[in-house]
Formats: sequence, C-alpha cells, structure tokens
Amino acid sequence: MRLHSLLPLAIVTFATAQLKKLAQDAGKMYFGTATDNGELNNTQYVNILTDTDEFGQLTPSNGMKWFAIEPEFGVFNYSMGSVVADLAEENGQILRCHNLVWHSQLAPWVDALTWSKENLTEALIAHVTAEATHWKGKCYAWDVLNEALNDDGTYRNDTFLAVLGPEYIKIAFKAAAAADPDAKLYYNDCNIERVSNKSDSARKNIIKFLQDDNIRIDGIGLQSHFTVGRSPSLDDQISNMRLFADLGLEIAITELDVRVPDPPNSTGLEMQSKVYEESVGACVQVDECVGVTVWDFYDPFSWVPDTFPGMGSATLYFANFTKHPAYQGIVNALVNGTDSGEDEGCGNDDGREEDNKTKRSHHWQRT
Repeated sequence: MRLHSLLPLAIVTFATAQLKKLAQDAGKMYFGTATDNGELNNTQYVNILTDTDEFGQLTPSNGMKWFAIEPEFGVFNYSMGSVVADLAEENGQILRCHNLVWHSQLAPWVDALTWSKENLTEALIAHVTAEATHWKGKCYAWDVLNEALNDDGTYRNDTFLAVLGPEYIKIAFKAAAAADPDAKLYYNDCNIERVSNKSDSARKNIIKFLQDDNIRIDGIGLQSHFTVGRSPSLDDQISNMRLFADLGLEIAITELDVRVPDPPNSTGLEMQSKVYEESVGACVQVDECVGVTVWDFYDPFSWVPDTFPGMGSATLYFANFTKHPAYQGIVNALVNGTDSGEDEGCGNDDGREEDNKTKRSHHWQRT
C-alpha cells in the first residue's frame, strides 16, 4: 500500500524524530546502525549510538570477521567482537552478527595454506561452529555468507570455491544452523537491490541452491551502498524485495549509506535525502522487510572517503553532529512511505561491484 506525503503525521521533525520508535510505529522490527570498537571513545557519538529510541539495533563493523575471530589456525579470540555485542546487550539493542564467511578480511592463513576438500571442510565447519556457538542466543541474525557472487552473477572465485566448489555454501549454512538454531540465517550482498543478473543469481544460486537441499536460510541482506544519481528507484527496490519474499525469506537493508561528491552542496544533499527516503520507504512498503541498518551514522567514521576519492558525506550526521537532510528523508519514509523513484544505476560509480579488498578506512574496513 502506498502512503502519501499529505498525511498529517508528516509534521514529525528533527527535534522529535527518533528513528527506532518511528520504525516500530511503521511495523518494522528495528532501525539500527553499524559501529566499531575504535569509535566508542567519542562521547557525543556514543550518546547517540546508545539512545535506544534512535537506534534499536547494532551491527559490529569488523569485530566478528574471520581475521579477528580466528587469527591463527585453531586459535579463537572473541575479545574484539564482544565489545559491540556486549554494548548491545547492555542497552537492550538487537544484535545483528556479521559475518561468518567472506572472501575478504580473512586471517592470512586461510588463503596461504594448501587445502584438500576434507581439511578445508573441517576448518570451515570448525570456524562457523565455534563463532556461532560463542554468541549462541545473543544474535537476532547471522550474516552467514557475505558477498559470494561477482557482479555478473557468477560465483566469486575465492579459496572456498576453488577447493570445495559451491558446496561450501551448504557447509557454512548447515554448520550455522546447528550451532545457533534460534538465530536467523542470512545471505548478505551488495548490488542486489534491483532485479539484475546478480540478484537473480542470489535467488537461484544461493537461496534456491540451499532450499532445494532442505538447508535453512531465513533472510536476504541488501547492503544498499548507493551513490546519488545512480541508485535503484523505489519501485525497483520494492519489486526486487518482493521476489526475495516470494522465496519465503525475510529481508533487511543491512548497510545503507549514500555517498555524494565532496564537498557536499545543497543539490547533492537533497538528492541524498531522496535516496535515503526511497530506500527506507521500500522497506516500509514490503511487509517482509524487518528493518534498516545504516553503515554507521557519523561522517568521520564512514568507510567511503578512503575508498572512493572525491566522494563522502555518506551518513546521517556531519562532523559537527548536525544532521543531514537525509535524516528527515528517513523520517518522511517511516511516517508516510513515499510515492515513486527516479534515480537509476547501482551502488558503484561505474555500476559494477567494487573490489572489497580495497574497501579500507581508518578503522579497519566496512563490510
């Protein structure tokens, strides 16, 4: 159902807006943000982060990735991942756990060792089982598998695929389901926010691939790293979400940010606000979309400037902690929905998936 901007509730403003409360009023489970350990010494930032009317869900940006959890073969260290997990628990915020298997930010030994099918299967099961068991019962959802597809929809040729073939996907999801049976199990990827070869492949070669073997997968994570002028329209996003919902999945926008040319001007910020409004509005209009997570909310902590020179200001708060117009765009979407989309293109400047190994920022890496 489309809701229109003439509804009286549209008078909600910055002074009264609280995103998590508005999201729940719109029938969503949460509105959340990613955060990272090194950011938690900024008092003003933490005050916003832990306002549970603003952000009802946290994702650790880096602390649960393979390099941090199993830095040496068979040696597990949960200290980095526990920082954000413990903060969420302390504040009663939903925890999305991110991630168990990804080709990037692996511990170096994973790519360096010579593997057989048998011993890599054993190592993969051991890693997924140990990590998911450690946080058993604390994670609303696990991003079990992250970015396993190239932009043309083919499988990414990493160590796991090279040794095990696509079966590694089944191995990871089966191990996660056994280790943390109450958590939602997600596939998470970028550039699958509109109908395309890649989103079609996610449905066929990840989701159906698992479902046809009766292996549980519960959700699809749409990362939604967008650029002004190149983002999928509202209708594109809704149509795509509904195709995932038709497979019995719940949907989450997991890493939303919208980059603009630096320095930002009023035109770019207005366009950014529209992209945020349409993306959140798509989630509002699709019942199976449970919530939205922004990939951090404070510009100085964004991964974007170091990865895309000349681009930035991708989040909701400027360096002086004033809010982007995009914040009001999100409020508008949560209160009223929105009517139609205009922008075309994908999350990257050239419409293709970026090389995740170059996604470096001052505080590790973004996804």
